[in-house]
Amino acid sequence: MGVREKSSSIKAVRIHSHGGPEVLKLEEVPVPRPGSGEVLVRNHAIGVNFVDTYLRSGAFAPPAMPFIPGKEAAGEVLAVGPGVHDFAPGDRVAFVETLGAYAEQTVAPAHFLVHLPDAIKYETAAASMLKGLTAQYLLRRTFRVEPGHIVLVQAAAGGVGTILTQWAKHLGATVIGTVGSTEKAAMARKNGCDHVIEYHREDFAVRVKEITDGKGCHVVYDGVGKATFPHSLDCLRPFGYFVSYGFSSGTIPPFDIMLLLEKGSLFATWPGLTMYLADRKDVLSMSQELFDVIASGAVKIPPPTQLPLAEAAEAHRRLEARETNGATVLLT
Repeated sequence: MGVREKSSSIKAVRIHSHGGPEVLKLEEVPVPRPGSGEVLVRNHAIGVNFVDTYLRSGAFAPPAMPFIPGKEAAGEVLAVGPGVHDFAPGDRVAFVETLGAYAEQTVAPAHFLVHLPDAIKYETAAASMLKGLTAQYLLRRTFRVEPGHIVLVQAAAGGVGTILTQWAKHLGATVIGTVGSTEKAAMARKNGCDHVIEYHREDFAVRVKEITDGKGCHVVYDGVGKATFPHSLDCLRPFGYFVSYGFSSGTIPPFDIMLLLEKGSLFATWPGLTMYLADRKDVLSMSQELFDVIASGAVKIPPPTQLPLAEAAEAHRRLEARETNGATVLLT
């Protein structure tokens, strides 16, 4: 019998034009090869995030068409390129901020790759790396949450919101969460929300003022965007922080910066994960802090919804229709 040759192609989801979930096409593409400072990863589980929908729709500028979406996955190292010394074939790893994750194999810069602790499953890592690192910088660096702070988390039962809620509570904050249904309200309470507001039933800004005796919150973490702005500003106390990190309901329209003065001399920012991961030491330290809170049980990552890679379009449809609780991962 002859020796079976390695396949020269892999399956990947590609986008040839902007549009709805239907533009996600499963195709055969050549096996990628790692270059200098790069690592070839066999993806076992791939994270699905709102940023993927932004790139698909054209809300964020993508690279030249066609392209493979997805910015995080977990799997094992297949090969390393020149200059890579910290990783070897067979290592369990996870990566973030690397476009091209919706594929059986991805070439990732070693800069954005981390070793995965044995106790963390591939599915858990793919469900939590990008969302968890986002929560890390939001809570520890953009606005450093301390005991006694009052925090409002918009979409508290979502992928990032679920982690934000638990982690903020672990840090000693009083956590107020908004959700879109009674089912999600129960999830938010389970994750540690001290107060839960169903924003379809009541005015969340009025309710926040009631909960805080008129004082308002120290910080609002808002991944919703258009539907919650500018009412998120009304939830803040003077000198509070409005931290926008997503726009699942649409982008925030342009506004007069004097609005921040009128609402209480507020601070407003739109931070991005890529900037926080610019230094390799931060990639390692932030990932380690995330792994530590997961290992300690302070942050529990619920089992993600799992779909095959071929159903990436369905994953996007559910995400944009707000039919998901927690995270979704694609399996190869």
